[in-house]
Amino acid sequence: MSDYEQPFDQNRIRWSGTGSAVAGLTPFGIYDSDVEFIVEAPKAADWAAKKLGYPVTDVEMIDVNFYACFEEAVNEYGRQVNEFNIRENMLLLAGSNADVDVTQKNVNGSPLDYYIRLAQAYGTEAGVGGDIDWHTGYVDTVLGQQTYDLNALWADCKENGADIEIRRVFHFRPPAIARIYDPFSMTGMSYSNVLNELGFSGYSPATQFLMTPIFEDLLRTQAIEFNDTVRKSQYSFELINNKLKIFPIPNDPSRVYFEYMLTSDRANSAVQNLTDNDGNPIREVGDASNVPYEFLTYMNINQPGKQWIWKYFLALCKEVLGSIRQKYQSVPIPGAEVTLDGGELRSEAQQEKTDLMTQLRESLERSGRHAQLEAQSQESEYLNNTLKGVPLKIYVY
Repeated sequence: MSDYEQPFDQNRIRWSGTGSAVAGLTPFGIYDSDVEFIVEAPKAADWAAKKLGYPVTDVEMIDVNFYACFEEAVNEYGRQVNEFNIRENMLLLAGSNADVDVTQKNVNGSPLDYYIRLAQAYGTEAGVGGDIDWHTGYVDTVLGQQTYDLNALWADCKENGADIEIRRVFHFRPPAIARIYDPFSMTGMSYSNVLNELGFSGYSPATQFLMTPIFEDLLRTQAIEFNDTVRKSQYSFELINNKLKIFPIPNDPSRVYFEYMLTSDRANSAVQNLTDNDGNPIREVGDASNVPYEFLTYMNINQPGKQWIWKYFLALCKEVLGSIRQKYQSVPIPGAEVTLDGGELRSEAQQEKTDLMTQLRESLERSGRHAQLEAQSQESEYLNNTLKGVPLKIYVY
């Protein structure tokens, strides 16, 4: 039975020198199953009470007050550590399974997966991959009609009126490389022309072969393309607001194909949806609010961490005791009155908490990846400078 459950007396509001069992007396019960926390909480309460003047002076706190401060101190240490780890590992954990606990675990890997997923969006725009499906559509040209509304002709009937974005239109002449040996292309060459130009007019193309350098093909391909551009009505198109204007004006019915994607797919691709092997959705890390860092296990915290917790715990106890004593600035006694130090205790506690928080954050920053790599680089530089002063051996032959 704890002090606060005893019949009302003066000891009910003062530290009696011992505390009750911890399990069930902390506000949140986070560490009720942590054996080391259960063992150390009464010891920490006794230590704090003695630091606050017990038994020379009364300490107006009981076990539940001390246990609440001890739980808060451990929680605050865990919060600072977890917030630092979230900043360090956010790029690695973004998009991962939010149900996989990474508390006090080494997060290995690189942000390569994140970069690949980011590059997929650029791949979609460049037409070299990506994570959005491209669809194929077509429009049948009409003799003499140059403009076609792809929204009305395709999106409204094939995509139920969904917005589409045209990515590629297939409207061009056959490739120039296929017309190099075309006697009617003006810049192409028939087999006989090739043989005559190179001095092999007596050769028979059916039984004898001539190998020309590759630049010959490249130059003639370029010449054919320039000829089509300058001398002919070049195959081209204009696309504004999904209205396709074809050049030249069609002189016979044909079918022009195009590739497109749904604009809704682009919006949906910005949000990654993880699924398990059975296709069930997985809760994923989206921002700092659901990175899977949980309360630390007290028994796994090392000695420097516990030392910080005890000091912060003492500062919290001072703050609570100061608040209690500040409610009564003075206590009347026969023939005089006693002035309490509640305000001084609270001010001292606030300063200690601030100093401890600054110390912890600086320590965490020095242990981060950036600081460690920087220190390693400086160490390597200092080592090289030291080795430069080592005399080299002189070999005499």
